[in-house]
Amino acid sequence: MKLDNILAQSIVKRAMQIIPYSVNVMDENGVIIASGDICRLGQRHLGAVQVLRKNQIIEIDEQLEKQWHFEVKQGINVPITYLNNNIGVIGISGKPELVREYAKLVKMAAELIVEQAAQLEKERWQSRYKEEFVLGVAKATLTAEQIAQQSTFFGLRYDVPYIAVLIKLAESTAEKLQLLLTYLSHYHPKVATAIVDLQKIVIFQPLDQHEILKKTKFWKSYLPPEFAEESCQIIVGNEVSSLIDMQYSYQNAWQTLLYAEKMHLRKQLLFFEEYRMPALLADFAQSWQAKILFKPIYQLIEQDKKWVLMKSLQQYFFSNCDLDHAAKKLFIHPNTLRYRLERITQITSLSFNKIEDKSILYLATLLIR
Repeated sequence: MKLDNILAQSIVKRAMQIIPYSVNVMDENGVIIASGDICRLGQRHLGAVQVLRKNQIIEIDEQLEKQWHFEVKQGINVPITYLNNNIGVIGISGKPELVREYAKLVKMAAELIVEQAAQLEKERWQSRYKEEFVLGVAKATLTAEQIAQQSTFFGLRYDVPYIAVLIKLAESTAEKLQLLLTYLSHYHPKVATAIVDLQKIVIFQPLDQHEILKKTKFWKSYLPPEFAEESCQIIVGNEVSSLIDMQYSYQNAWQTLLYAEKMHLRKQLLFFEEYRMPALLADFAQSWQAKILFKPIYQLIEQDKKWVLMKSLQQYFFSNCDLDHAAKKLFIHPNTLRYRLERITQITSLSFNKIEDKSILYLATLLIR
């Protein structure tokens, strides 16, 4: 622990709120780094040097002031101690008999501020390295042995089922991200979190209770009450047996998010299990193989400028090929839908009565937008 200018200035400010005298803070070399008298900044304080050398309180009275050729002012200088080490000195300017009674009080206030700063720094360090660990697990840059060792260090169980969750903020700011992370650490202390980018965070949720998997209320409890429903999306990956396999849950959640963005899905809560096929085939959709497979569909799209036939095809499959149900969803007569499906067959030469052709039509509705 070292005193820096910011920490030293906070000590001076706090001390001078307590006592009616000017206060100086010197670093481990005896140099004044904060003071109620800014003219003294950067000066080497002989009294502080003596405090650090002798490890004791040094009082500077009128006689000692003259002896030191007025290079110091009258006052009392006491060591600032952290973990039994002197890390600096705090001085109170004034006649020793007047300021002596404040010495212990000011020392205590300074050391409390130092302890608080050290604790905050420790928490920041742990948070930073825990976040690096979470990202390392998610992106598969750590070995199984490293995951086991580091998860123990961070107080995480690695041998229980987990699930990866992504939260994407529609309009993200640093304040919103911090609010979300603070909220999660307070109300969901068992989860591990990390910022993926300026819009997204990833969460590792241990599954000690499997019934939470489909509970909308549980997943939405991730969000602070201040967050509007349309301000973010929650994407839930698949369950894996341990932290060692979390990369797969993370990748599946990520692919589900990409699919949702491509298809402009507005649902706040998305489950990988509900979009398993299109999420897993998302990369295939961009391949040269897909271009060949879906060539008849692109011919259909060329002639279906208003996307009427494609929407009818999508709704037909979304309704599990129930023609009457699909027609109701489209607000058309079943015969109209039947005609549209026949028209699709004419344009694409793909038959709904052939399983291979029907599979191509189905995949196209999932992967082409």
